[in-house]
Amino acid sequence: MTGPADLLNEIEALGEKIAEARQAVARRFIGQEKVVDLSLSALLCGGHGLLVGLPGMGKTMLVDTLGTVMGLTSGRVQFTPDLMPADILGSEVLETAADGSRAFRFIEGPVFCQLLMADEINRASPRTQSALLQAMQERQVTVAGAHRPLPAPFHVLATQNPIEQEGTYPLPEAQLDRFLVQIDIDYPDRATERDILIATTGVDSATSPRIFSAGDLIAAQTTVRRMPVGEKVVELILDLVRACRPGETEAGRAVNDSVAWGPGPRAAQALMLTVRARALLQGRLAPSPEDVLALARPVLSHRMALSFAARARGETLAGIIDSVARDVTRAEAA
Repeated sequence: MTGPADLLNEIEALGEKIAEARQAVARRFIGQEKVVDLSLSALLCGGHGLLVGLPGMGKTMLVDTLGTVMGLTSGRVQFTPDLMPADILGSEVLETAADGSRAFRFIEGPVFCQLLMADEINRASPRTQSALLQAMQERQVTVAGAHRPLPAPFHVLATQNPIEQEGTYPLPEAQLDRFLVQIDIDYPDRATERDILIATTGVDSATSPRIFSAGDLIAAQTTVRRMPVGEKVVELILDLVRACRPGETEAGRAVNDSVAWGPGPRAAQALMLTVRARALLQGRLAPSPEDVLALARPVLSHRMALSFAARARGETLAGIIDSVARDVTRAEAA
């Protein structure tokens, strides 16, 4: 068992290495520091990320760059309405040997990788979407009655188009809850778009070096879980999550009137992990209350739903989460 001094050295060394990886990703995914940080946080915490953005915002390039920088084997599935579970998981085929004997052989699907890009995941049918549930939660799949472990580490970065809903199947709540964070990708500002324009329309394009290996990432995930978290941060996480649940004593009027259902315990677990990763990415040794507030939207928004009346009034989950965060912060300060 290592002592506090050894743990401190591990955290500092990991912080330097992840800063290098962050710069490598940012050289290709220009001007979207928050998106890069949330994506790296998902990997550092051993979780999955849901990328939500319009077409052409660089989601595919981001996942490809992350796979290269973090040293992970990558796979990609383009979700379509006619996609079947076997197209993702794999299937058994009957082969005939040279001597005439026959035997079943399992052909692995694209899910057997370390970083899977599930492109436009909401275009597949619920039956096909559910094929990823066991993989995301248990890091294994069951095909023909046999349990088959996935490579370690295993991460899913799924993409969704937020505006085009024709021919799509909304993700069920159980699957949304499996995503550690929802990563919203917005339009770049003018200066950033100018940099993108110049960097991507020439002859040469930026390349990404390999900074981590799969073993390095697994070790980093262990270090992140060992980072200390202060009691004040723990209490703030609990206050925030519980205040977003309608019917709880901590919930305010806005939540009770506008939220149909709130986040479960997995949301608190996600915050507990991601605040550590955010502190690490910013060069700090332990998370602060500001980390909890900064991660409230990415962790909670896909784990909550507005009531019909709230949608009719034009309310948004982002606004409600921000309001709850302000109320909880004021209560903590009082």
